[in-house]
Amino acid sequence: MCVALCGFAACAGEPAAEGTPSDPDAVRPFTIAVSDAVLSDLEERLARTRLPDAGPGAAWEMGTDRAYLDGLLEYWREGFDWRAQERALNELDHFTTTIDGVDVHFIHQRSPNPDAVPLLLVHGWPGSFVEFVGLVGPLTDPAAHGGVGADAFHVVIPSLPGFGFSGKPTERGYGPEKMGDMLAALMERLGYDRYGVQGGDWGAIIGRSLAGNYPDHVIGLHSNFMTGGPPAGVADPNEGVPAVELELRAERTEAFAEGSAYQEIQGTKPQTLGYGLNDSPAGLAAWIVEKFQGWSDNDGDPETAFTRDQILTNVTLYWVTETITSSTRIYYESRHTPATRPVRYVEVPTGVAVFPKEIYFVPRRWAEARYNIVRWTVMPRGGHFAALEEPELLVEDVRAFFRDLR
Repeated sequence: MCVALCGFAACAGEPAAEGTPSDPDAVRPFTIAVSDAVLSDLEERLARTRLPDAGPGAAWEMGTDRAYLDGLLEYWREGFDWRAQERALNELDHFTTTIDGVDVHFIHQRSPNPDAVPLLLVHGWPGSFVEFVGLVGPLTDPAAHGGVGADAFHVVIPSLPGFGFSGKPTERGYGPEKMGDMLAALMERLGYDRYGVQGGDWGAIIGRSLAGNYPDHVIGLHSNFMTGGPPAGVADPNEGVPAVELELRAERTEAFAEGSAYQEIQGTKPQTLGYGLNDSPAGLAAWIVEKFQGWSDNDGDPETAFTRDQILTNVTLYWVTETITSSTRIYYESRHTPATRPVRYVEVPTGVAVFPKEIYFVPRRWAEARYNIVRWTVMPRGGHFAALEEPELLVEDVRAFFRDLR
């Protein structure tokens, strides 16, 4: 049976857990099937695109480069095949369930190794669950991908509330803590009492909340996005910090200085921004691709870090689900919804993968004041979207980190 939901269809078969489809605790199989009408509307809007002038100055200096965007939009209209991406995504096992009154979409890919460790992979913004798709095979079946079978994971990849094929919360309060609570409930519903967590961007922040508030269930937290200031009560926060780390922090701070305005508008007036981005696919693409270009390890061209299909699969997902506005509200909620159980120190073993073009860098000494750091890997390359940019480096570090925690 297929039920149309906001332009896509949830195709339900037998539930994958106890309960009936009407049971709010049921886990329901899900198939991605965007309607032809939604794709036709997208094509028509792209054909009517009205772009501003390029503006003076160097490419990308004032924002998304006009020449690059022209080419990307032409490919989106003439060359990109969403149906091919749908078929590839649907090769994985998708489900939905209802938690706290909100439908949560997720991939649940079990390993052929029954002793595999459950691993929750959590995305951020402007990413999505599709960032992790290339990691599923190497994580669930490492022996088939040049690894060792004992390093296998059962992988769970949710779409955060307000993102992708998950539902849009209609009430306030869906910040990182509440989302962490929902993901803990999801893992419990799937029968996983002990599991690992990996994430970047908001996924790392939500992972911190999970590890801090559910230490009896989280065996380890792997993060490729460290945030936080210097240790409290320290006269000289730079004392004991290696010069190379101070240099990297200064370099990343300077690089991101003129790239953080999105945080202000999304953290204060996301609804106003959303009207334009939800109405214009060109505007949506420009808003997202600026982050893919500015936050990745590239030579000025984002396609030296990603393929066009990778970029447009992510952008199209935001378009067809109409979630750009609901997704940006996590910035507002993070600012305006205080944590009820603030995490002071994460006792759970924590591994950190430091990618050199990440938008922030926190020295290890600072991170150790907030986390039980047991692994710290400085990567030779890569940026903010590590799972897409450097999947092999990320997979190997995740395997190595959890190897001692099984």
